[in-house]
Amino acid sequence: MKLQVSSLSTPAPAALPVEIVERKGTGHPDTICDALAENLGVALSRYYLERFGYILHHNVDKGLLWGGVARPAFGGGEVLEPMEIYLTGRATREFRGVKIPVEDLAIEASREWLGKNLHALDAQRHVRIHCLVRPSSTELVDLFRRSHETGIALANDTSYGVGYAPLDGLETLVHAVERRLNSPAVKVAYPEIGEDIKVMGVRQENRIALTIACAMVGSYVQDLPDYDAKKARVAKLAREAAGAAGGAGLAVDVNVADGGTADSIYLTVTGTSAEAGDDGQVGRGNRANGLITPYRPMSLEAVAGKNPVSHVGKLYNVVAGRIAATAVAQLAEVEEVHCCLVSQIGRPVHAPQVVDLRVRAASPAVVQDVRPRLTEIVQSHLSGIGTLWRSLVHGDERFY
Repeated sequence: MKLQVSSLSTPAPAALPVEIVERKGTGHPDTICDALAENLGVALSRYYLERFGYILHHNVDKGLLWGGVARPAFGGGEVLEPMEIYLTGRATREFRGVKIPVEDLAIEASREWLGKNLHALDAQRHVRIHCLVRPSSTELVDLFRRSHETGIALANDTSYGVGYAPLDGLETLVHAVERRLNSPAVKVAYPEIGEDIKVMGVRQENRIALTIACAMVGSYVQDLPDYDAKKARVAKLAREAAGAAGGAGLAVDVNVADGGTADSIYLTVTGTSAEAGDDGQVGRGNRANGLITPYRPMSLEAVAGKNPVSHVGKLYNVVAGRIAATAVAQLAEVEEVHCCLVSQIGRPVHAPQVVDLRVRAASPAVVQDVRPRLTEIVQSHLSGIGTLWRSLVHGDERFY
């Protein structure tokens, strides 16, 4: 492993004249795809562990949501054609003479997640789920076999992962607003608020503006004045969440594309635009830290659905974020860290080809002074990467 440590000299996003941060919420079609891909990966991992004692090869990190057709209305509405979800990828479908029920696992896990997370959607009637997962390639299965025999996980791909810390003010605020609007307490108190919520935060100098797209559920909206009142409530809740996150006094606009008639507002049957207005795809939504941050380093890898043992597209994005966060938390001299990890396929996952740390501190001399401690932090996280799958399989990490 080559560890490169250098000074982070580019301006922090918070110091720039303009910064943009986005988060796609629980019911956004892209987020749904990420969630179902990850759910399937977890279901497969648990099945393999329970039946065979260890995780077999799989990568189910591809998926598409084909939106349905719906007729929303005040007081109700109906879904005319269900949305269709296609889960694809590769998985071990037979092992030691045992056939793995991949299709059953995919459908059961998907309907369970949809039923728990989209309160106005009927996971049986409003969705069709197609499992198109094919057998794993012999080369990647052999990598897994060697990993199991030696006890050393070998990288499933040549790829990279990135992470940074800490989140700045706008990033924290955008994340907090979506989480508040999609919290269980808000759904109980205000069931008209659907889960398809997207928050776009824009800071220009010291002025912050949030543009929020929020699917409203027609069953809980009486008419246009009621819609307007409940839309205003969304803005109020967003301001409260933003204020609690340190963003008082910002501007909030909700559903700005609305017209002045009942057929030109963001009204839905199910609380998601996937019922008629939008499609989705794995990997097009939030990055591993739950945000879309064009002013930060990002990986294009789809983290969701990749196997948690050897796929660096998942592991390195998680570990890079943890390395950066630990460095900032433990080293008082360090203000900000960017971390990039690069793998080579077939090499041990705990030994990346290169670890690149860019560190913001008072001076380059300070950066070199803390290099020994940075090295310890990197080595600590990499040494634990072989057991990271345990927390991933238990659902301790959220990637969407």
